[in-house]
Amino acid sequence: MPILFAVFPLPPFCFAEQLNKPAELRRNLVGTVDFTVPSGGSRLGEELWTSKTAHHFVGCSDATKEFADAKAVTESNRYLMIATSGGLNQQRTGIIDAVVAARILNATLVIPKLDQASFWNDASDFGEIFDADSFISSLANDVKIIRQVPDINGKTPFPYKMRVPRKCTPKCYENRVLPALLKKHVVQLTKFDYRVSNRLETDLQKLRCRVNYHALKFTDPILEMGRLLVQRMRAKSGRFIALHLRFEPDMLAFSGCYFGGGEIERRELGAIRKRWNTLHESNPDRERRHGKCPLTPEEVGFMLRALGFGKDVHLYVASGDVYGGEETLAPLKALFPNFHSKETLSSKEELAPFLPFSSRMAALDYVVCDGSDVFVTNNNGNMARMLAGRRRYFGHKRTIRPNSKKLSSLFLNRTSMSWDTFASKVQMYQKGFMGEPNEIKPGKGEFHEHPMDCICARTKRRTGHSKPNLSNRAGEAPGNHTSDAEFDWSDLDYGENTPLGGDSSNETDPDYGRIAGPDIPELEDILSD
Repeated sequence: MPILFAVFPLPPFCFAEQLNKPAELRRNLVGTVDFTVPSGGSRLGEELWTSKTAHHFVGCSDATKEFADAKAVTESNRYLMIATSGGLNQQRTGIIDAVVAARILNATLVIPKLDQASFWNDASDFGEIFDADSFISSLANDVKIIRQVPDINGKTPFPYKMRVPRKCTPKCYENRVLPALLKKHVVQLTKFDYRVSNRLETDLQKLRCRVNYHALKFTDPILEMGRLLVQRMRAKSGRFIALHLRFEPDMLAFSGCYFGGGEIERRELGAIRKRWNTLHESNPDRERRHGKCPLTPEEVGFMLRALGFGKDVHLYVASGDVYGGEETLAPLKALFPNFHSKETLSSKEELAPFLPFSSRMAALDYVVCDGSDVFVTNNNGNMARMLAGRRRYFGHKRTIRPNSKKLSSLFLNRTSMSWDTFASKVQMYQKGFMGEPNEIKPGKGEFHEHPMDCICARTKRRTGHSKPNLSNRAGEAPGNHTSDAEFDWSDLDYGENTPLGGDSSNETDPDYGRIAGPDIPELEDILSD
């Protein structure tokens, strides 16, 4: 049966109560407009699940003939160490760019050190999340990678610690890091996230893709469990949607938006927001007008049903603790009763090896979302961008990002229109946000989300050769594009002499003083996973 809705201005969290009222009451309230949400899917059929033009494009990340072998360019006595920052996918960006930085500097890269002390509180090292052997061997022709710096004259060398600005260009690395590397021989770059320019010459962009899509693999236990979850989803329905909901209290507080929860919500989220003294005073109306507010679970459900996904579709939800709990999720579950998560698909015993580690749990969600037929993201954070780029590279699998700026005004005005009108507008507004090839202009967007240098258009020749989707850019490209989730704080360089493996908690770093308390995530970390 179709779901009948009397649409009137209710806060999102009141939706579940309204849904439980008798249909006659819902349909006859004065001044309301009926929403009759059809239970079946749209007539679009396969076009809704897959792109008709995806087969015209293919991932292409092989190095050009001009890209010299690592053995020919790597200088001796140059060792680059990296300390990543943030959640799993923010650290993933750091690992990818660490390889690029080492190549720029003609240095040997030491396996990156993961962030074990931040808000995410995960003590896993690189080899417990990623396949270190594959990482080293897959990139052997591009960058020499080792597990640890060798002793020099029988002694453990002291790394010179420093930080580079965000979006540091190759010239920036040559001017800032290379002199220290030549003098000290071992340099560690700290808080390494988004520290390489978004736009680089083509061969360096292709190197990013080789790292991200081929060399950087999860460990077997993570892959096996993630693939088991995918198999269980497919056993239920054949194909499914994966939703990265991202509706946790910290995310909502950071957004500065209002979600209809009244004074309690304002007080609770306001208290969380005060932890970051660099945030401006919240202006919910402005943030919503500018499309900065994540959709509520109810709104995500409406968007998907309006696009044509039926009530029988199975939904895998990757999320932390949703603000408002089951009451907040009730509208989404009413629209998509086949609601699953890694916790519902597996036993406590199966999840036990992963539960104590936030990054390993996030990795499971990553594998399932990557394996889904349709991936839906509710924010433009690191996991969303990483998965969007990967899905483009491997065949433009359907990836939906809400056009929040348009949809927010539509949701506010839905009391004045029928379901058919509402659905028609959603479909119109979502054009360009469905993961189709060439949705953005060449050179625009964050590279990990839009790896255009690594996507080629197939030719019609029988030889099967491909040509680049974009014209090659010689040298460094100007005009870096800054995404909403990137921050341009002025990170000061600093140098320290600290023994390898020593405690770096006493670093003199202006960023570390911005947070009131050790358990509060830094501002950019909120958008991490």
